[in-house]
Amino acid sequence: MITALDSSVLLDVLLEDPLHRDSSLSALLAAHAAGVLVVCPVVWSEVRAALREPDRIGEHLGAAGIRFDPFDEACADLAGDLWHVYRREGGKREHLIPDFLVGSHAKVRADRLLARDRGFFRRRFDGLTVIDPSRP
Repeated sequence: MITALDSSVLLDVLLEDPLHRDSSLSALLAAHAAGVLVVCPVVWSEVRAALREPDRIGEHLGAAGIRFDPFDEACADLAGDLWHVYRREGGKREHLIPDFLVGSHAKVRADRLLARDRGFFRRRFDGLTVIDPSRP
């Protein structure tokens, strides 16, 4: 089982979010027990930007058994296609290409996505299993 991770869940744990840390940590541990954990370049970048010592991101994620997984052409194509549909349907700029890249990476290269999702991933990525630790 490959679980792609969204930055929301990782940042909950790394930055010790008082509201979401415990549920996100539990979900991460369960996903790790079920298989492989991966992050795409967007998530890696977002987490790196939030760390006090950004050069240690590899240590932090590696120690947790999380590996970097790059995009491929299928991820990029899906993200572009879905963003185009989103804009054509009147989508404002609340969601930009990076959001679509995270979802596309999970859909193409993983079995599921672990993210605090307010419905975006479920609405836009038909067939993608989304695990939301903030929803028991």
